Amino acid sequence: MLHVDGLRSFSLSDRVVAVLSGGLSHERDVSLRSGRRLSAALRDQGLTVEEWDTDSELLTRLRDQRPDAVVVALHGGEGENGSVQTVLEMLGIPFVGSTSQSCRRAFDKPTAKAELARAGLSTPDWVVLPHGTFRELGAQYVLDAMTDRLGLPMMLKPDQGGSALGAQVVRSAGQLPAAMVNCLAYGETVLAEQFVSGVEVAVTVVDGANGPEALPAVEIVPESGVYDYTARYTAGLTDFYAPARLTEDSAKAVGELAVQAHRLLGLRDISRTDAVISSDGTVNFLEVNLSPGLTETSSLPMAVEAAGRSLGEVFSELIERSVNRG
Repeated sequence: MLHVDGLRSFSLSDRVVAVLSGGLSHERDVSLRSGRRLSAALRDQGLTVEEWDTDSELLTRLRDQRPDAVVVALHGGEGENGSVQTVLEMLGIPFVGSTSQSCRRAFDKPTAKAELARAGLSTPDWVVLPHGTFRELGAQYVLDAMTDRLGLPMMLKPDQGGSALGAQVVRSAGQLPAAMVNCLAYGETVLAEQFVSGVEVAVTVVDGANGPEALPAVEIVPESGVYDYTARYTAGLTDFYAPARLTEDSAKAVGELAVQAHRLLGLRDISRTDAVISSDGTVNFLEVNLSPGLTETSSLPMAVEAAGRSLGEVFSELIERSVNRG
């Protein structure tokens, strides 16, 4: 029996949980790895777990088999933009994670940045430009205006998506055209940000009996200096420190920022906020992740371990919360 504060006791073996992973986004392989690791962790807790790829058969399986709860381990695309969540809401199947409406708001990086900036949180200055702008107004003129506005170096990333696919630091004007082409390969709109150097951290937030709580921040030090897709998912290319090597004040500040982002964007159950602490101590919000990676090189499992907990324990509790709220 497991008891979660504020919730009834239940037998883990009574629960049938479907872990959704895979899908058709650029992050399919990472999602499958996350799904396998989470499924193993939940089985260790005594849950009956089914691993489902997200394909054309998903709706039929959900209707016919109706698991007690679903955990969305999809990264990018339909897993984080609210699409799968909408289907689960229509079917009335409990699931771990944010509502479809909150997903749509938070998955779009410029929308999330604007909302948090209005609330007074610090985030690097940015501009958003769709692919068509470069064709219609002349690519070089647009690139020159971007450089004048944001300066160099600057960070380019797709306005949606995760795993740093298409993200690149541009350090000279000569690198900008090729970096823009690479970024647009992963989406139709580019988010260009002022690059802020400093200590990069990832902060996981988990909802508990007393509301959202920040787990210990994980410090990220990529060998290349840029935490791109390769650095994220290739063992040995990035050093992680959990907890992060921060002063007490900085650790408190990043935790508060992550909790504020979670609350202001209306997120639920679990999220991960990426931030950078500049040399003057300012904590800058970069983006929020609705379905954080759970692979061997992902920061969320490291944060859970640093908090003295296990992945299976955390998600088992979130599963029971999802069942109880219906």
